[in-house]
Amino acid sequence: MRFRILGPLEVTSPGTAVPVTPRAAKIRAVLATLLVRANEVVSVDSLIDELWGENPPRTATTTLQVYISQLRKLLHAADPEYGRDTLVTRPPGYALYLDPAQLDLTVFEELHHSGREALLRGEHAAAADLQSRALALWRAPLASDTPHGALLARTAVRLAEVRTAALEQRFRAELQLGGHQNLVGELQATVAEMPMREEFHALLMVALYRTGRQADALRVFTQLRQALVEELAIEPGRRLQQLQQRILAGDPELLRPAVRETARTEPAAPADGSASARVRLPGQALDRLPARDPVFVGRTEELERLGSLLRDVPAGGCVAVTGAAGTGKTALAVAAAHELSGLFPDGRVFLELGGPGPADPTEALTALLRRFGVSGPLPPQESELRRILNRLTKDRRMLLVLDGVRSPAQVRSLLPDTPGSTALLTCRRTPEELTGRVLELDVLPQPEARRLFTSAAGRLVPRRGGEAAVREIAALCGGLPLALRAAAARLASRPHWGLEMLAARLREEPRRLAELTAAAPGFHDRLRSSYEEAPPALRRAFRLLGLVPSGPFGAQTAAAVLGEDVVKTEEVLRQLAEVRLASQVPDGPARGAHRLPGLWRLLALECLAAETPAEEARAATARLAAACVAQAAAADGAAEMDGLHPLEWFAERQDGLVAVVRRCHAAGLWAEAVELADALTGLLEARAAWEAWEACHTLALDAARRREDLAAEARLLRSLGDLAWQRRRLDRAAEYYERALLTADAAPAAAERGRALVGLADLQLDAGGLEGAAALLPPALDAAGDDPRGRYEAHRVWGLLALETDGPTAARPHFAECRDLAAGLRDRRLQSYADRWLERVRGAEGRPAGWSEVRPGVWRLEGCEV
Repeated sequence: MRFRILGPLEVTSPGTAVPVTPRAAKIRAVLATLLVRANEVVSVDSLIDELWGENPPRTATTTLQVYISQLRKLLHAADPEYGRDTLVTRPPGYALYLDPAQLDLTVFEELHHSGREALLRGEHAAAADLQSRALALWRAPLASDTPHGALLARTAVRLAEVRTAALEQRFRAELQLGGHQNLVGELQATVAEMPMREEFHALLMVALYRTGRQADALRVFTQLRQALVEELAIEPGRRLQQLQQRILAGDPELLRPAVRETARTEPAAPADGSASARVRLPGQALDRLPARDPVFVGRTEELERLGSLLRDVPAGGCVAVTGAAGTGKTALAVAAAHELSGLFPDGRVFLELGGPGPADPTEALTALLRRFGVSGPLPPQESELRRILNRLTKDRRMLLVLDGVRSPAQVRSLLPDTPGSTALLTCRRTPEELTGRVLELDVLPQPEARRLFTSAAGRLVPRRGGEAAVREIAALCGGLPLALRAAAARLASRPHWGLEMLAARLREEPRRLAELTAAAPGFHDRLRSSYEEAPPALRRAFRLLGLVPSGPFGAQTAAAVLGEDVVKTEEVLRQLAEVRLASQVPDGPARGAHRLPGLWRLLALECLAAETPAEEARAATARLAAACVAQAAAADGAAEMDGLHPLEWFAERQDGLVAVVRRCHAAGLWAEAVELADALTGLLEARAAWEAWEACHTLALDAARRREDLAAEARLLRSLGDLAWQRRRLDRAAEYYERALLTADAAPAAAERGRALVGLADLQLDAGGLEGAAALLPPALDAAGDDPRGRYEAHRVWGLLALETDGPTAARPHFAECRDLAAGLRDRRLQSYADRWLERVRGAEGRPAGWSEVRPGVWRLEGCEV
């Protein structure tokens, strides 16, 4: 019995080619899911999710059991002897046990893997044959006649990428064999099928150039560039641009495949007299690199910098690429190694040291020598292994790419001592012994982040439209390559969502990490690994700093959250940056401040909820709220905050500050929620941030009621009335002002009584009720007493009323009083409003022509607010 899933699903009986495929779509979906997880247990929950997604019926488990029973009958019909036994029940689900040769999917992947290894060894004929055999099994996308749930959709995208890689590697192998003449037509068809894949355009350009069609080769580049610029506003990648320049220059090296010398082998005589290892002395181009990442984009400056750093490295030296988890260190190092073949003509060797890689120097040296092709037993002594490595690199220019270095001790013995050869390391922390030859890798800038997501998502991104959603997704992923790939995988697992739905789901902070992990299970572990490797004190600090709103923060804010002095906090921040759990702002107005990158901040909050005692988190939240109150009070009316205009400063932090109010409310910190909401009022009003204003003050109003603070309740009701007035919801504004008035009387809170009366007078003036407004203003001014803001508001409305009833001369004293009161408050916004009115009424005989600024920043023109 054989199964074919690379295309329409088929099951064939032994000895016959007649398929016995299930007719029912749901049963095909069950079988396809079990096949892509062949020889593994697939849980009942996973199968239910695959069949019905997020809305399973109440009878889902029973219905699944019926499908399994029907599937067993079909397998028995296909193979009466063994068919029923292939599908077994294994808690918590089911497993389909097969020989790998029974399933085209496993044969396809094994052939592709073998072909890739053959290509790395330079065995081009074998590589072309293996990849061709793999591609021959591909009839259409995975289970193309079967509805896909999350698992099948995710697997389909992965396999489509494997097929693309197999195509590329087959083309590369056949080009090396001189088959360019026969490849042109097939490459043209592939480029038409995948118009945004630069690697196929590059191969087509080489094939055309080798067949003497230099103009056609250049036309391929021009057409791709035009498509990229028009549709994505990006230029072709650096490799393709370099290839175009080589074709323009008529580079003769492009006309023939790379020549490899035959390697020589010599015995390495171990000092202990054991059997000799066979040492393969590398030829002209020993290639032990992984394939270049097909969706690697950008990093032009970093590639140029690496090329500069890798020139003339002294013997025993190295270059390091460092950065946080997920920034693309490995992809950059591999891309650089591919591009620098001319600098290292004798070969490039890749060795993984992170994760399950070799831990101690002897294991690492042994693994490295095996990558060189050394066979047979090797000596156990580190010094002897070093001697063999030096022989392999002597008088040669070779590059060793050592990926995932965990400590200087692990890598020290791997660095070539021979001149001309060197090592390129990737690691999270800068090795202590390195100075000057380190490339710090940050997240991608937004244009490159959008390009990476578009490349990874492929045809799921429409060729027209969707730019705004792609821009938002790239921003929500923080430009982190690992997150951008995970987002593309999530879209692939739910292609019916579209870009807008994906952006909406990522927009919700509490679920963003879960969404990115759903289709890329290793994403969360990679992100968390830096946290788990840090010492306990730094992990605690990282968790608590997750409470800080997004954006840069200074040492004083961090000290408040941690409950430490500033000097100790600065050292903690330095250590957090060193272990890649925080970063320091390198330039701009916030230069020198620290920040937790967006996804790490969400990780910190997740760890805080899971690991930090609730009381400790609550106390830190209270300290943070106090720090935020101080910052908001300093910004409201200031000329500058951290090098920015106060409203620009607040715009960057608004959502985070409102989130602190929300967090205070959730923690039962009623007084802190009210105090912070009060401090934000002026900034929210000045920015007309209506949604944030309403959310913040509604929470604070509830907090005031819970702590039975009537004065605060009256103040917040009046503020919500001001908001409703600005939004022209006048009935609602009247309701809020009246409730504020009643609550202020009950408190008692005279100043808030005066502000509520001013709000009602404003509504009367709005509706043309001049007598009503005139009746409300004297008691409002009396109630304001010594409160300068209350008196300011009363005189503001009185000045507007005087313009309507008595003219500018009568209005002038009220606006002059407003100016003096604002000066005492040191509120530049309020003072500017009063100054503007004084200029407009000074010397005028009537109302200014057709318009008025009824409140600071709120204008009315011919009866319409603008």
